[in-house]
Amino acid sequence: MTDTAPIDDPVALTRHIEASFHARHRAQLPELAAMAERVEHVHFGDENVPEGLSALLRRMIGALEVHMKKEELILFPAIRRGGGPGIDGPIAVMRADHDDHDREVAEIRRLTGGLAVPEGACRTWTALYAGLGAFLDDLAEHIRLENEVLFPPFETEAARA
Repeated sequence: MTDTAPIDDPVALTRHIEASFHARHRAQLPELAAMAERVEHVHFGDENVPEGLSALLRRMIGALEVHMKKEELILFPAIRRGGGPGIDGPIAVMRADHDDHDREVAEIRRLTGGLAVPEGACRTWTALYAGLGAFLDDLAEHIRLENEVLFPPFETEAARA
């Protein structure tokens, strides 16, 4: 991501997250899942094939879509209204989802040997791992912005209430 996140303005930050990260994840994951499926099919039997990666990425498409919709329809509108009583509940749900995403990321790294492209890998395999690297970087920054920048002021407010 090259855009600078507006970290001092929660309303602008929610819009930045939607426009930059949500839109990008929705574009990245289906393409990555399709590439993973091709690599698993074409190179079936190769000891380096990330067997199960396409299924994991397809599950992530669903899980991330549900997560992003909860943000877009529930949490971000509440933040745009200034927070208030009860906002700690949706934030706790988002943090739990982030923990689930961290486990999925760990599984991607395990299946791909840390995104190490095997010697002699085809262009699709190479592009898959490059794309996964970009996705994982984007997802990490998305989660960091929410966990470390967006959520804490509202959690502090909820604790005081």
